[in-house]
Amino acid sequence: MRSIILTGMMGCGKSTCGRCLSERLGRELVDTDAVIVRQAGKSISDIFAQEGEAAFRDLETAVCRELAGRDELVVAAGGGLVLRRENVELLKRRGVVVFLNRPAAEIFDSTSMAGRPLAQNGRAAFLETFAAREPVYRAAADVIVEEFATVSDTVRTLLAQLARMEGVL
Repeated sequence: MRSIILTGMMGCGKSTCGRCLSERLGRELVDTDAVIVRQAGKSISDIFAQEGEAAFRDLETAVCRELAGRDELVVAAGGGLVLRRENVELLKRRGVVVFLNRPAAEIFDSTSMAGRPLAQNGRAAFLETFAAREPVYRAAADVIVEEFATVSDTVRTLLAQLARMEGVL
């Protein structure tokens, strides 16, 4: 069975929905940001501050290479992972990409932005980043979810869409 890769803006619910989805499907959850933190031995904020965004994106690509050979995962992908076409191609080899399209203003207003390097410049900059990324998320996605009333509702909507796809569930 193909892996399920959750993408979207930081704070959209990839990790939370990913946990629920992995429990319901009995699949391992892999959070790419957590893998990077573990492998680098430092926080994402520290990686950005000490090495820069490009170095962080290189680490994301290395994780994508590791995951490209695995099946039946639920992957919570970092918010900027799809910015590199190579990452999308690697993950699509064995998976289906899901864009959790939660409204950016709702994310910023309801989610702690502490420790999120690309959210430190305020609400307007966050909304601008989302506007720039949204077309990339859409282009990468095999499935787009826009239901966010509750985590259960989001996962139920996602599962209904995935059920119509061959080799995913």
